[in-house]
Amino acid sequence: MLRVFMDEDRPMPRRPTLLLALPSALLLALVALHWSPLLAMDEGIARTTHRWAVRERGVTQTVRVLTDWVWDPVTMRLLCAGVAVWLGWRRAAWGTAVWLLVTCAVAAMVQQAVKAGVARPRPVWPDPVDSARFAAFPSGHAMTATVVCGLLLWLVRESGVRGPRWYGAVVLAVVSVLGVGLTRVWLGVHWFSDVLGGWLFGALVVAVAVRVHERRSRVRP
Repeated sequence: MLRVFMDEDRPMPRRPTLLLALPSALLLALVALHWSPLLAMDEGIARTTHRWAVRERGVTQTVRVLTDWVWDPVTMRLLCAGVAVWLGWRRAAWGTAVWLLVTCAVAAMVQQAVKAGVARPRPVWPDPVDSARFAAFPSGHAMTATVVCGLLLWLVRESGVRGPRWYGAVVLAVVSVLGVGLTRVWLGVHWFSDVLGGWLFGALVVAVAVRVHERRSRVRP
């Protein structure tokens, strides 16, 4: 996916939804079925990163600022809302503004529905460095960042931005999406597969939303 975004002249893949739906469904099944190799991998990663988080208090504090303020779902949704307001201000783009807001709302509902359905417990530590609410899978931070950054990056691409500004937008989006996921694992509030699920489900929502938007644009008079 990164290669597709970085190539400014390469057309977007026609059917990315299937490529994202299959691993998303597989991971969801493995988590729901408590597949032991996946659980063992998650526990090994979590134990290692938790030791680091407890030992490196300065890094942990910085990570908390990033995850609670910079890449927090509320911050991401406010960013999305701000862009939607700007698009709405340009009267010809009101449809895209509504599409943007609806997609973010649908993503939030999908996220909560999957969380409730799987009901996966979060990691529990005798010496936690942070806390979080709701079920673990998928990571809301990772999914929200993926949806918002993915949608905005697509809009930037469609607006004709190329060259250094395009590459800068791609780097910023990738750093944000990967960074927020890693902060959740570092703080011990998510298993790694929760974050992976957030990335996959978020990318799937973006792919479906873009497909819907493109079809709507083709049939619109």
